Amino acid sequence: MILITDGGSTKCDWIAIDENGNLKTNKIRTKGLNPAILSEKKLNKIIRKSDELLAMSNDVTHVFFYGAGCGTENPKLILKSILEEIFPNANVEVQEDTMAAVRACINSNDEAAVVCILGTGSNCSYFDGDKLHQRVLSLGYTLMDEASGNYYGKELVRDYYFDVMPHNLKLAFDHKYNLDADYIKYNLYKQPNPNAYLANFAEFMFLNKDSDYIKDLIKKGLRKFTEHMILQFKEELGTGIPVHFAGSIAYFSQDEIKEVAEEYGFNVGNFVRRPIDGLVDYHIKNI
Repeated sequence: MILITDGGSTKCDWIAIDENGNLKTNKIRTKGLNPAILSEKKLNKIIRKSDELLAMSNDVTHVFFYGAGCGTENPKLILKSILEEIFPNANVEVQEDTMAAVRACINSNDEAAVVCILGTGSNCSYFDGDKLHQRVLSLGYTLMDEASGNYYGKELVRDYYFDVMPHNLKLAFDHKYNLDADYIKYNLYKQPNPNAYLANFAEFMFLNKDSDYIKDLIKKGLRKFTEHMILQFKEELGTGIPVHFAGSIAYFSQDEIKEVAEEYGFNVGNFVRRPIDGLVDYHIKNI
């Protein structure tokens, strides 16, 4: 049995297939498993909390885990060790979430493309048809992550408190969320996954996309992401390769992404909301 996992900071989707590519389970969902943020004990606890995963632990022969926080060696090795312990008969492969986006988005295994992730966090890489290239090392959700759910959530809360948000939206924002200052600070500084907490606010944008304020906010983040991340591959983009996008923020911002792409002169390719679906197709083809 082959276990394929798309692991974000907010949630993880797990799907099992057999050696013939047949689905063995419905999608299994656990909390997020970002090894750059969570402790080894917490990672272990989250996985073991799933009775469905534990029930198949001895039958799994391969684990392909693609996750946020798996782009640096130490967190990656910690998570790999945990997975090898839980699935003792499995060959475990842990890769960063960018490779999941690549395999889910590209039209063929050897297609060259720039691939972006806009979900809870954000990232951008160039895939040359064989290898993945990144020219900016991620410094995490505090210093980077433009155009992500984390970024937009932070901007919304700041605009609410600085009274930049239009009055009618302030009322709706206040009605939807607990915006007590102590409650916000508790979640940011006392609870795990503050980036995922902030990303929860991003849903508000897509419920109010008819607002000029919201449209401008989305495009402001996309312009920053484009200038800092996409345009690092300006030379490659000059050959006409597509820029693919994965993640919910990207999926619900397609119109704004196309507008910003026209401003900066790059070609928009595919949009994939949930990389797990594309990953299943990829691994079925490559069993």
